[in-house]
Amino acid sequence: MITAYVRLEVRRTLRDAGFAISSIAMPVMMYLLFTNLGGQNSGEFKTAAMVGMAAYGALGAALSLGTGVAEDKSSGWLRQLRITPMTPAQVVAGRALTGTVVVLPAIAAVLFAGGVVNDVRLAGWQWAAVALTLWAGSLPFTLLGLGNGYRLSAQTTGVVNITCNLGLAVLGGLWFPVDLFPHWLATLSAYTPTNRFSELGRAVTEGVLPGATTVLILLGWAVLFGGYAAVSYRRSARTA
Repeated sequence: MITAYVRLEVRRTLRDAGFAISSIAMPVMMYLLFTNLGGQNSGEFKTAAMVGMAAYGALGAALSLGTGVAEDKSSGWLRQLRITPMTPAQVVAGRALTGTVVVLPAIAAVLFAGGVVNDVRLAGWQWAAVALTLWAGSLPFTLLGLGNGYRLSAQTTGVVNITCNLGLAVLGGLWFPVDLFPHWLATLSAYTPTNRFSELGRAVTEGVLPGATTVLILLGWAVLFGGYAAVSYRRSARTA
């Protein structure tokens, strides 16, 4: 049953034109714009920007799951799910699994643009490893989106998710290199989940393993956002 539920939610998400524009088309357009204007056309810059924009696309796709949850809650779909044989844990797990699927088109689209349009050159295993590490590293943001969706109204969730998306993207260095930040802001950025998220992919493009600190910080954020999602779901069950 949970497999059928995930298939349903994936189809609903991927058929949404708003999702396709904001989470797939927009990161690709921003990537091509940033890397083909202002003389920033070195191969190293285009590779780093590719990873950052792929991470940005995955971030937006993951957070969008929360907006869908909030809309389902207001439409009564969440109440309908509670009378199915699925347990609450299966419903939440199904949504999380949906997030792991819908981030893939966002990541793949930017990597495709990097390889085909911007002539980024990586070994075959590096392309696969970049996609895999960004896919795995997107879990904390899926949990954050779900937490917002279960806790907030549909309208408020949309606003909060956009704020989280833009704030985490800029602060984490997904749009602009952290080297351009003031020292205090660069120090703060190093502890954000988005900075460490993109670092997973950058490490692979440089042919090295991600650092242990990067992995531990991401895991810490995943635990924090996972707890937030669980508490929010229990709260929604009491108020729905």
